[in-house]
Amino acid sequence: MKRENIRSAYFSLGLLIAIIIIGVTGYMLIEKLTFTEAFFMTVITIATVGFREVGHELSPAGMYFTSFLIIFSFGIFAYAVTTFIRYVIDGTFRHLYKDSRVRRRIQRLRDHVIVCGYGRNGRQAVEELLDHEVPVVIIEREDKVMERILDNPGLLYIHGDATRENILKSSGIESAKALIAALPVDADNLFVVLTAKEINPGITIISRASDEHSDSKLKRAGADNVIMPDRIGGQRMAKLVIQPDVVEFLEFIMLQSSENVALEEINCDRLATCFDGKTIRELDIRNESGANIIGLKRADKTYIINPLPEVTLSTRDKLFALGTRRQIDRLKNLLMQGDAS
Repeated sequence: MKRENIRSAYFSLGLLIAIIIIGVTGYMLIEKLTFTEAFFMTVITIATVGFREVGHELSPAGMYFTSFLIIFSFGIFAYAVTTFIRYVIDGTFRHLYKDSRVRRRIQRLRDHVIVCGYGRNGRQAVEELLDHEVPVVIIEREDKVMERILDNPGLLYIHGDATRENILKSSGIESAKALIAALPVDADNLFVVLTAKEINPGITIISRASDEHSDSKLKRAGADNVIMPDRIGGQRMAKLVIQPDVVEFLEFIMLQSSENVALEEINCDRLATCFDGKTIRELDIRNESGANIIGLKRADKTYIINPLPEVTLSTRDKLFALGTRRQIDRLKNLLMQGDAS
């Protein structure tokens, strides 16, 4: 939404009201007209319609007043009309309607992710989440950035400052499962983390940081993980020198969401009872689904890389599986229903 158009519309409306007040007051004082007569005279004068005077012929003072009123009001009236037309043409009414509709959709969301800031990092996070069909609400305060968001009809958004409590609440933070603080200023991200944790203590928070000293502060404030894009970028550049094919291969698996390959986290909290306590060998996962278990996370947050067939599974584990989308789906069916079909 173009806020400058709204401000211009209000400004022109204020000028128009002011000139009407001046006109009504002048006619009532100079020509001793009633309020209704003075208002009528002011309107036909400003609009230059050309109707006759009301009550009686204008006195010389009234003629001078009318002349000056026409001169000064003509430009204001034209400005008000053109501003209102631009206000409508630019789609402000449409945007207001869209804002209302989007807010109603946000109110119905559950277990969604809130992304604060739609800059480079925020935009990439939104794209990745939407690729995995995770509902997302964007909070953005910059007007120019909002224009890009409005160009995409599928995005849910709140136009406002994410550091403000009422803005976070309007994004449905009480029912959200995670928040990504991707604002460019570390202090703003810190304030967002503190406010979000106060409103929803159970929410998972991932924060961006630019300064190395902000890492520990953000974690103490309640961030579960802190990402430093500059550090990651430097490490990636070094890895591309040392092991370029490994980096590109992992990036292809992790970032290129496609039907050909997928690396996915599978929560075993709904593991079929017949598999609880069974080993990977007993599940015969590779033959039944075609997917590969390349990692496992235990309840104590320890990781097992490339787990052996003798490793047992429990409902508190998380699996990391590699395969095609169809193979991953078969694996999920196998684990949750005891049937890979």
